[in-house]
Amino acid sequence: MLRKSDRSMPGPRFCAVIPTYNNAGTLLDVVVRTHRQLPDIIVVNDGSTDATAACLASSPVPVTVVALARNRGKGYALREGFRKARACGFTHAVTIDADGQHYPEDIPALVAASRRNPAALIVGSRPFDHENMPRGNTFANRFSNFWFRLQTGIDLPDTQTGLRIYPLSGIRGERWLTARYEAELELLVASAWAGVPLCPVTVRVSYPEDRVTHFRPVMDFVRISLLNTVLCLLAAVYGWPRTLFRKLLR
Repeated sequence: MLRKSDRSMPGPRFCAVIPTYNNAGTLLDVVVRTHRQLPDIIVVNDGSTDATAACLASSPVPVTVVALARNRGKGYALREGFRKARACGFTHAVTIDADGQHYPEDIPALVAASRRNPAALIVGSRPFDHENMPRGNTFANRFSNFWFRLQTGIDLPDTQTGLRIYPLSGIRGERWLTARYEAELELLVASAWAGVPLCPVTVRVSYPEDRVTHFRPVMDFVRISLLNTVLCLLAAVYGWPRTLFRKLLR
């Protein structure tokens, strides 16, 4: 666990950013377990219409809440969470989903990897052979991994995971192409093109019965496909030449 005394120490400062939309059934458990690993938590309430606001008001642990008036999408929520984290003086944001699929107890392993390489984007890698992983999610992940490898030349085991650590100095929210679910893929591709190291760390995954997911197999697959089309075009004229030029300089 990162203790409060660590905040005054030189080096990276970590906080958790939890975007949430109608996850009242699992949110508090995620928040409390995350707080045991990381004392500073920012929850972005992305226009929830359930009991999310009441859950946050009754949280037994301190949280900073960024409330959006209406649902804007996960990418937009992450962008607002990163802005708040920067304003609070944090250098790194640990992102974790509010639906209960991630184990907050895996955060220390990601933080340790980030401390070894503070400039890297740390990517939690889930097992695709998990017995309860929805088939639509598995297909979307493998589909995304293929296109990511084509666009960047980098083989990552999980390009769709929400459990990550972002070095905030390398994230520029105003340049994002999309504000919804597929924004996390865009952030990976843009980071790879910028020369940010991408470091996978194996994590666990769980799918509780009361989990609420907003992944739409058809619509989000279409959106991911459209984004990948744009990213492939950008890779040809920008990403690959920039990567090649950087390698030649080395």
